[in-house]
Amino acid sequence: MSFQITHLKNVPGTGIASRQHKQESFEQAPMYVAVMTYLGFGIVTLFGYFRDFLRAVGLEKCNLAQERVEQKDFVPLYQDFENFYNRNLYMRVRDNWNRPVCSLPGPVFDLMERVSDDYNWTFRLTGRTLHNAINMGSYNYLGFAENNADFLKTVADKTQQYGVGVCSTRQEMGTLSIHEELEQLVASFLRVESSMTFGMGFATNSMNIPAIVGKGGLILSDELNHTSLILGARLSGATIRVFKHNNMHSLEKMLREAVCSGQPRTHRPWKKILIMVEGIYSMEGSVVRLSEIIALKKKYKAYLYLDEAHSIGAVGPSGRGVAELFNVNPADVDVMMGTFTKSFGAAGGYIAGKKELVDYLRSHSHSAVYASAMSPPVTEQILRAMKCIMGKDGSTEGIRRIRQLAENTRYFRARLKEMGFIIYGNDDSPVVPILLYMPGKVVAFAREMLERKIGVVVVGFPATPITEARARFCLSASHTRAMLNQVLRHMNEVGDNLCLKFSRLKYSSCPNLCDETDFELI
Repeated sequence: MSFQITHLKNVPGTGIASRQHKQESFEQAPMYVAVMTYLGFGIVTLFGYFRDFLRAVGLEKCNLAQERVEQKDFVPLYQDFENFYNRNLYMRVRDNWNRPVCSLPGPVFDLMERVSDDYNWTFRLTGRTLHNAINMGSYNYLGFAENNADFLKTVADKTQQYGVGVCSTRQEMGTLSIHEELEQLVASFLRVESSMTFGMGFATNSMNIPAIVGKGGLILSDELNHTSLILGARLSGATIRVFKHNNMHSLEKMLREAVCSGQPRTHRPWKKILIMVEGIYSMEGSVVRLSEIIALKKKYKAYLYLDEAHSIGAVGPSGRGVAELFNVNPADVDVMMGTFTKSFGAAGGYIAGKKELVDYLRSHSHSAVYASAMSPPVTEQILRAMKCIMGKDGSTEGIRRIRQLAENTRYFRARLKEMGFIIYGNDDSPVVPILLYMPGKVVAFAREMLERKIGVVVVGFPATPITEARARFCLSASHTRAMLNQVLRHMNEVGDNLCLKFSRLKYSSCPNLCDETDFELI
């Protein structure tokens, strides 16, 4: 079974819905794949219990932290059963994660070779380096994580002028002229009244949400929201209800119930109803149905919090994110959040919207009051990347990169579908999850690709549903067509060798990879 979603948008002034040629695919795997996946986890779990028995009787050494004999009457500090998965499953395949990188995370990178003599409990470096592996895992969407001396001259100049650290919070001695310049530029780029920036993307969500909503408020959160959003919601003290991913019927049902029933027991109206969604979901590659969510939030007088960590810079004709992609008014999004860690090749995040919102957060956000201000070279890196995207540097390099990313994304997705892989997400999303399902195949896929000098990210349970382990590819504007073809050629070989081509759908061998009308300069 396959689910394909086509987004509709209203043409301004007509009230007529027009087709937005943006499709999302969530094809279901054949039944035997699910059965084999559960069977694989069952076998691994049985062997895990057997190994625990060997450790208990002293026939195998246990390398994990354990309670001391003197603390046997204490409440356990290390939960033995909770560590079962790490001890018996993850530890055996740990070599596929946390690989040390010793170069720029560009389209190609260098990896330090490491080996283990005790089944991945510890690693040692061999001193050898794997050079020029194709990087298909970094969030370097527009290729601004670069070391071109000409491009980075302004960053070097600002480092000479301001140093590398501020050593103070924004409310004390930490506000520099380039911080204020960046906030004005972000507001201009997003076409909103005001913005403020933070030194850490994760904290932008987790520390600002509690300042926006609190006890007596209701948060309606998409079930696939990022951990930073979930943590911020929990810290806020508000009531949290989760709606099905991108499901407008589920969201409207919860909104209607919230408005009609109010708070539990007292039935008083909620002080505030906040809908929290992401622009691009980083594990699914799906794009938020923004136009429909805005219509619902207006209908039920709710507020909208939009996390554009993966979408800002990466989608939209001029890189302005999903608001531009769906041609909606940015003023209809109450809180616009994004990060600089991906498309801008830097660090930190921003909150943007009405001036009243930003002024309120400057004095109430823990991230603004207590956190150290953004590093000057990082600030300048964001400035130079954003100016490049907006064309304020006098070149068309920014729009060229946006076009190249869109072209790479559509080409890579189309070719994978032709080969027979099951991939998730929206046709415009540079996040491309390829479903691998079975735990053994996840490990084999990562190792096979590395042998072919291709670095990939693989993800499994508990980060994904138990039957939906996957590899996640991130496209970049800096990937050349030759690089993508090389990756696709090896993907085809590995897919055949490991029997990973589960798709039962047929796709055209001549897809429409690019619609030139999407890239008109404005």
